[in-house]
Amino acid sequence: MRGRNGGNARGWSPCSGFTLKGLAVKYVTVMCALLALTAALAPAAKADPAVGIWQTQPDRKNLTSQIDVKPCGAALCGTVLRAFDAEGREVRTPNVGKRLFWDMTPQGNGTYDGGTVEVASMNLRARATMQLQGNQLRVTGCKGPACFGQTWTRLR
Repeated sequence: MRGRNGGNARGWSPCSGFTLKGLAVKYVTVMCALLALTAALAPAAKADPAVGIWQTQPDRKNLTSQIDVKPCGAALCGTVLRAFDAEGREVRTPNVGKRLFWDMTPQGNGTYDGGTVEVASMNLRARATMQLQGNQLRVTGCKGPACFGQTWTRLR
């Protein structure tokens, strides 16, 4: 004998014993176990010392920028946060919000390599390296034999 919801009159259905509440509890239990296992197996994550906000030197237009250096997977990327004129007034430029460099891979001892830098004012992409010493970050881009660079100062 069939009931109104397709099951039999006694309330049995192919999903009996699997209530939503029961499935939710099992799901949460499994997810918690997986998270605990992942945390136990993963090495302690340590912030890369180059991560932070950096102030550039003045460019050709005498503008300085603040660059936000963050992890991008196993590498570092830098994005232009803000730009300032020679008097320190914030200015709007097309570069604010754009990625300046990417794929900077730590090599140890404050050295980073394998990255690409984009210099919009020169319409140029170049191979990039960085060298960290205390609160100074030397960022260099090379296109063929020609290299250019700046030393940035950590703001935070």
